[in-house]
Amino acid sequence: MIRTLIILSPLALAASACSQGANEEAEPQAPTAREVQAAIEKGGKLSPPDRDVFAEKFAAACPSQKPVNKATCLAQGMGSHDFTCEYGLGDDDYLRHEGVLSEVDGEYVLLEPETVCAQGA
Repeated sequence: MIRTLIILSPLALAASACSQGANEEAEPQAPTAREVQAAIEKGGKLSPPDRDVFAEKFAAACPSQKPVNKATCLAQGMGSHDFTCEYGLGDDDYLRHEGVLSEVDGEYVLLEPETVCAQGA
């Protein structure tokens, strides 16, 4: 009986060590500081657009529309060059409309201006 326990003990320890190693490999690793910094640097060189930037691009694309009163722009993902902007026109305090600004050749461009201009009509 003791002889069986002595023989099986190392096998049981080896099996438990293997199963622990398999669990550790399956867990996703958190990104390192260098990976995060590389992702940030890979992104665009422009600062994120604010209300003034969006208002300027909207006014250029849709001159017949009321001016942008409020706007909030959020990145579409880490390292993305596109920003979804929700905005309100004229005296409207609500962000009823949506448009996308994209970084192209070092400046922001309003994507699909026909569709964006039609929202405010």
